[in-house]
Amino acid sequence: MKKYLLALAALLMAGPAFAQGTTAMPIPFTSTPNFPDLPNGQNLGETPGVATDSKGNVYVASRSTPFVAGPAFGAAAGQLFEFDKNGKFIRELGKGLYGFSEIHSVRVDKYDNIWAIDKGSDMVIEFNQAGRVVKVFGRKKEAEEDPHAWANLNPPLPPMESSFRAPTDIAWDSKDNIYISDGYTNSRVAKFDKDGNFLKMWGTPGDKPGQFNLPHAIVIDKDDNVYVGDRTNHRVQVFDTEGNFKRLFSVDVPPDPTTKAVNGNTPTGALLKQWIGAPNSLCIPPDNPNVIFLGESTYPGRIFKLKLDGTIIGTFGKSGRVLGTFSGAHGLACPSEHLLYVAETSNWRVQQIRLK
Repeated sequence: MKKYLLALAALLMAGPAFAQGTTAMPIPFTSTPNFPDLPNGQNLGETPGVATDSKGNVYVASRSTPFVAGPAFGAAAGQLFEFDKNGKFIRELGKGLYGFSEIHSVRVDKYDNIWAIDKGSDMVIEFNQAGRVVKVFGRKKEAEEDPHAWANLNPPLPPMESSFRAPTDIAWDSKDNIYISDGYTNSRVAKFDKDGNFLKMWGTPGDKPGQFNLPHAIVIDKDDNVYVGDRTNHRVQVFDTEGNFKRLFSVDVPPDPTTKAVNGNTPTGALLKQWIGAPNSLCIPPDNPNVIFLGESTYPGRIFKLKLDGTIIGTFGKSGRVLGTFSGAHGLACPSEHLLYVAETSNWRVQQIRLK
């Protein structure tokens, strides 16, 4: 709490803070049963990411290994599937891809290129619509290297410009510059031009404005403001495209006390406060770019609809295993303000959500 107050004091010196309130209006919604339709009885594994393209097709990132034996954190713990808007299976992209180790998210840019972000291999991979790899960022560890050696150092080694340590997400500004949140170890945002040339980076470990403790999600609004879901710091930070800090906001709405965590113990006290509103995922719908959806971490597992200043409009969902409940919205896609796709790691699924 002391660290949080210090960060808030720094924010007040930098500019105005925004009050979020302690309640949220429930948003009625439905979840489509049996979505999507996987081929031949196949199932998804942990499902960390989902995205949509201009045709409404849905891309689902799954940590599944149906054709290759081995550990979950291994050389093939990642698949990327495409479905049409009704959930009909179209294809698998990058089958057996060298860079798939522990896929973390998937995004589609405005040109319908498909981007896979892999936390395990430290790589970001761009596919065109033909399914061909056209850009590769980062490099997978060699077989003889210990993939965890650099992650356990405290403090970690300084980040390198064009290498990553467990990257998490990707976004683009109006000039097609590329922003990668990086991530579980580096605690930074890396910026590249449209051709993949490194431009700059910002962020260091910490809880002050401009610092990060697991930048887990990133989106950019119509005015090129960069929103970074600073998950373990329980906040969203907003920057300009040069990395200058502008503001931050947090969501602080108590959960339904009758709900329980899907995995492990249900958090209480200080741990619960850390999880409430922790931004697992972010999404701005193109038909209403003045709002942002925030998927909460594993527990309490809700999804919030916010104004861009962080003011809460409403919320839906709660922790659980059945359809219409969530074990954390690890990935969000919002092709419209009233249609969302929610990817869940613990529940091994993606839900198609329609807001009333």
